[in-house]
This record gives sequence, structure tokens and C-alpha cells, in this order.
Amino acid sequence: MQDLTLALVQTELVWEDAAANRERLGGLLSDVADADVAILPEMFSTGFSMASAALAEPMEGPTVAWMKEQARAGGRVVCGSFIAREADRFFNRFVWMRPDGTFEHYDKRHLFRMADEHRHYAEGRSRLVVELGGWKICPLVCYDLRFPVWSRAAGTIDLYLYVANWPARRDQHWRTLLAARAIENQAYVAGLNRVGVDGNGLNYCGSSLVTDFSGETIVDLGAHADVRTVRLARDPLEAWRADFPAHLDADRYSIDVT
Repeated sequence: MQDLTLALVQTELVWEDAAANRERLGGLLSDVADADVAILPEMFSTGFSMASAALAEPMEGPTVAWMKEQARAGGRVVCGSFIAREADRFFNRFVWMRPDGTFEHYDKRHLFRMADEHRHYAEGRSRLVVELGGWKICPLVCYDLRFPVWSRAAGTIDLYLYVANWPARRDQHWRTLLAARAIENQAYVAGLNRVGVDGNGLNYCGSSLVTDFSGETIVDLGAHADVRTVRLARDPLEAWRADFPAHLDADRYSIDVT
């Protein structure tokens, strides 16, 4: 299996202005070379807004079309979440867009009640695992990070992707939980956050980072806007699991999604 290269796009977002964000992000993506996957923040087209009815787009709308074009032009997967509409329901939806225009999506399961997200969005009902170059990848969104049972798949997922709008005041939680998910699942973890101040006055300090399967930080983007590529090596992951096969002793359980 080949190594995997990620492009982390840590940026400010223009509050509730999808066209402006698509333009900004398109410029940033045009400078990314030699990446298999480009990762954008949670609600990358609007910021973390509860104005779901006003801002939601259908899957045939301009943001998904833009993702298709960006993936095609760059010859890589482009992923991140946006506000999606289905009939009379709204979702914080992560889209995994391939260069050939095919895609899969995951709807955020755990909705951040402290911001009333659960009052403005419908929760997801199932987890998504995608495959790329032999890598099994599980995309999740922000608040999902706090719920290890939803992430748990020890020894079967190679990379967890968390896209977020995670406020600076809880930065220590972000860093600690990303490392914990890596250690307990013996997998690489990438967390992609935004920077800047949103329309609600919340400050975001970035701290987008990638950790290896033992919880060690590989790259940390710090507190400023940045676009960085990082290569994940397959052989050390396989060697770690073989030398320390804790996943073989993991508890077996099922999740009742109600």
C-alpha cells in the first residue's frame, strides 16, 4: 500500500458568505501540489452558523459543484463540511469529493447543543468509511471528537479525519482528544480547524495537527492561517500494530442509533 499525502487548509472564513469562501479557498487550493487529499474546515463555506434555513444548499447547488471542479482540477480528493438541505431538513454534511466527480457524504452525528446546533440541524444516522490507495479513512466532524465510542474501530481504520470550528478557549481539549483517538485506535489522526473570529465573536486558534498511531504530533499548524502538506507512511503503522497489537483485545460492542 502506498503512503498518503494530506493537504491541511487552515484558514479564516468569511461569515455566512459562501461565494467569498469558495473564492478564497479556491485560491489556496491552487497552490497545493502533490497531495492525495485536501482537507477544508467544518462549514467551510459559511462558518459555524445556525442560520441553516437561509444558508443551506442542495447537493446540486454551487458548493458541491465547486468541490467537483476543485477535485477535478487538482486531481485529488477535496473534503470538508457544508450546510446541506434535503427536503425540509438541514445537515452539517461532510463531503468526500473524488477527482472523477463521484462522492460520498457523512452527516455530523453529535450536534453541539451548547450552540443549539441540535435545534437547527438533523443528526446523522451512520458512520462513513472511505478507501483511498488501500487506506481506510473515517471522516468525522468537530463535536464527534468528544465521543470515543462513535470513533472506535481499533485496528480497522487507518486514518481519522476531524474537520472543525473548535474555539480557542478549548484548545487543550482539542489537542488532547486528537491524541487520545490516535492512541486508542492505533491509527493516524488529522484534525483540521479554522482560524480567526466568527460572526458570533468566537475566536479560533487553528491548532490543526496530525498525530501518528502512538499519539505523537507529526505536524502542528499553530495559530495562523497556513496550508501545509504532510505525508503519512504506511509501513510504520503496520509495524506498530504488529509489535503492539492492543486492538486484538478491544471490547466488542454494537451501537444503537436511535
